[in-house]
Amino acid sequence: MVILLSLKNCFQLHYGLKIPAAGFRCSANSGLIIQSVSSDIYQNLAVEDWVHDNMTLEDRHVLFMWRNSPTVVIGRHQNPWQECNLKIMREKNIKLARRRSGGGTVYHDLGNINLTFFTSKKKYERMENLKLVVRALKALRPQFDVRATERYDLLLNGNFKISGTAAKLGRTVAYHHCTLLCNADRFLLSSVLKSPYKGIKSNATPSMPALVKNLFEEDPSLTCEIVMDAIAAEYARCHKIDHCITLINPGDETVFPGINMKTKELQTWDWIYGKTPKFSIRTCFNMVYKQSLLEVKVDIQVKHGRIEACNIDLPEQWLPPAMCSELEKNLTGSKLCPSETAALASTLLRVCPQNYELHSKWSLLCETVMTLM
Repeated sequence: MVILLSLKNCFQLHYGLKIPAAGFRCSANSGLIIQSVSSDIYQNLAVEDWVHDNMTLEDRHVLFMWRNSPTVVIGRHQNPWQECNLKIMREKNIKLARRRSGGGTVYHDLGNINLTFFTSKKKYERMENLKLVVRALKALRPQFDVRATERYDLLLNGNFKISGTAAKLGRTVAYHHCTLLCNADRFLLSSVLKSPYKGIKSNATPSMPALVKNLFEEDPSLTCEIVMDAIAAEYARCHKIDHCITLINPGDETVFPGINMKTKELQTWDWIYGKTPKFSIRTCFNMVYKQSLLEVKVDIQVKHGRIEACNIDLPEQWLPPAMCSELEKNLTGSKLCPSETAALASTLLRVCPQNYELHSKWSLLCETVMTLM
């Protein structure tokens, strides 16, 4: 059952804050089920941060259910260039987000359900949460073959991954979150979770590819709403609380003081790209110029998402060495970002000799380098 209540009043009944905030009280009630009305990834991740940072969960539990518009979400220690196709994502306006937890890269859209289980650190138990989801699915469709694995995934029919897991353990509070593929766009999922970038050397956490399937493909009558209600019902039964889902607005500062600052931080370039572990790109590619095939070698060192060092090896005499050196010099210190590189290239082009052939070669080289970004 979904109810529209003032979450502020609901929290007054259920929880105390670690930090003082007017209107919040603590009581003996042991559980709460909340669902976001937002489909914005940054707002929903900010709810996780806010609950983790501000609520005391000793002997209490929270289930947070949420869905997002098309987004790729990478783990805390991952490399987006290594994990996804940024070019397709830019073309299709698919967001990129970095979460606070570890784990691998996942694709979200409105056909994917996200579940976050908050507890005290002492009561953190991923497998129990996954078993709860399995029981909820079995209650809906007893014929489903759904199992939790030792890697904390959920498999359908023994082969198809329908859920992946990640977690964050704080000093006293922990959360475990997982996806659940209900009716996601599997074509888009496979397209964006395949990096086209070659020659990357990195110590970032790699994702583990897996065959995936939607619950909808097994039973077209299942919707996200039906599945979420079943999970909420099982959660309420386990924790002996009312089966009530409270809808929340993650942008409401009267309920979540300071949450909009958390949302803004999660959207910044420095968080999404700048937290990428140091890596290098060493690759070579062919350029076609006037029916000639030219081999170009590129060696780029990247730290905090910015180019730390750059070397471009071109065929002798194809471009004046000074022009290539100027490009390398200006790329150093810049973001590994096509829009920033395009702006740099345009600026440098205006000061180079007014020669059509040089301009054509310069533009081709810059466009080729940008394909690495």
